[in-house]
Amino acid sequence: MSFFKKLFGGGGESAASEPKVAGEAEHRGFIIKATPFKHDGQYQTCGVISKEIGGEMKEHRFIRADRFAGLDDVVQLTLSKGRQIIDEQGERLFG
Repeated sequence: MSFFKKLFGGGGESAASEPKVAGEAEHRGFIIKATPFKHDGQYQTCGVISKEIGGEMKEHRFIRADRFAGLDDVVQLTLSKGRQIIDEQGERLFG
């Protein structure tokens, strides 16, 4: 039955559903949200960087190949990767 649910889209979250925020941090005026998801039994590194610029909230979503068994580990890495992206690109991230 599980095979058919996956095949026909029943029982799972829709692709348009908002990711769950597992951790959040502020860095240099940006907000980083860790939004990991389960893939093949492990948590995939995934997050959102946002900042209000000119009265408009801008967002940049990122995903990395790193996977972890524990949620705490993936949240810490996601926040760290977000800081690294901000340090390297700053507001050019949204351009």
